[in-house]
Amino acid sequence: MRLSGKVAIITGAGQGIGAATALKFAREKAVVIACDMNLDCVATVAHVCAEAGAEAKAFAVDVTERTQVDEMVAKVRDTYGRIDIVVNNAGITRDARLQKMTLQQFDDVIDVNLRGVFHTAQAVVDTMIEQGSGVILNASSVVGIYGNYGQTNYAATKFGVVGFTKTWSRELGPKGIRVNAVAPGFIDTPILRTIPEDVLSKMRHEVPLRRLGKPEEIASIYAFLASDEASYINGAVIEATGGLSL
Repeated sequence: MRLSGKVAIITGAGQGIGAATALKFAREKAVVIACDMNLDCVATVAHVCAEAGAEAKAFAVDVTERTQVDEMVAKVRDTYGRIDIVVNNAGITRDARLQKMTLQQFDDVIDVNLRGVFHTAQAVVDTMIEQGSGVILNASSVVGIYGNYGQTNYAATKFGVVGFTKTWSRELGPKGIRVNAVAPGFIDTPILRTIPEDVLSKMRHEVPLRRLGKPEEIASIYAFLASDEASYINGAVIEATGGLSL
C-alpha cells in the first residue's frame, strides 16, 4: 500500500472531498487523523476508515483557532512521534458580487480558506523539518486560477493557496518536504447540492467530459501526491477539472 504507516492529518474531513480523501488514505493504510468542526461527522468518517482496516482518530478542530490546531498537532506528534502528510482541505464559500459582499462574508472565507491553511502548515512544519521529510497538500480550486463571478473572497483565498504552495515548496524543498496543490473544478459535493438543477445542468455542459467530478477522483490525486510515486513533484498545482479551462 502506497501510504502504509504514514501519519496523515486531513482537515475538513467530515464530508465531501475531505471524507473521500480520509477513506482513500485509509485504504492505502495510512494512519488517518480526520479533523473537522463537526465532531459527529468526522467521528463517522474515522469509523468508516477503521472499518477499512486503518488506524483512525477524529478531532474536532476549527482551523481558524490556532490553539485548537496546535493542540491537535501536539497530540498526534505525542502519540505517533511523527507527522508525514497534511491535507489542507477545510474550506467554505460565502458568495456575493463585489458590490453586495459584506465584510463578514469576506472575513469568514479568508479566515478558513487562507488563515486556516497557514495555521495548519505552520503547526506541523517543525516536526517535518526534524524528520527531514513530509508532504503538505493544499486545496486550491479552478476558481483560484481563473476567477469566478460572485466569488471575490473565495477566489482570493484559492489564489493565495497557490502562492503558499509555490513559496513553501521553495522554502521547504531543501529540507525534504514537498508542497503541492490540487485545483478541482466542479465536484459533486454538499456545497453544490444547494444549486438549482438547471444551473447544475449548465455547469455540466461547460465541462468537456459533460459531468461533475467525484470526490473520490480528487482523493486519488491527493493519495498519489502524498506517496513516494510523486517524489519529484514539488510546487505543482494539479488541475482536475474535466477540461473545464480548455
